[in-house]
Amino acid sequence: MVKKKQSKQENATPVMVDDDELGDTSEEDETYTDLSNKLAEIRQDNGVIGYILRSTTSATIDLKEPEKIVEYAIFSSQVLDSSQEISELFEIGDIESVLIEGKENNALCMDIEGNKISIFMEKNTDHAKILKKVSP
Repeated sequence: MVKKKQSKQENATPVMVDDDELGDTSEEDETYTDLSNKLAEIRQDNGVIGYILRSTTSATIDLKEPEKIVEYAIFSSQVLDSSQEISELFEIGDIESVLIEGKENNALCMDIEGNKISIFMEKNTDHAKILKKVSP
């Protein structure tokens, strides 16, 4: 049996992009790259388990336990979303950072210029020192 070749025809739709929109993207990329570099340095500190950095278009994850990436990502997302909801509910303004203290580990979560950051660390790690390093 001989199969016939089928040709598929695709119609391209032109997309118009405003130059002003492109300018914002490079600024966002620069902030993301700067934060990524800072977090890579922080990751080398004793007691830091890892971090998650998310922008609207990219994500960087560096964790000691890669098999738990999904769990860390869900936790991180819920902390940031919940802190935003609490801020709006109680009208307390913008939240700069949130520290979650667990029995064995802590998580420091923040939003810097639309980049969502979660840094996971051992219980005795100085979160204030890390916050100073990552803040603009």
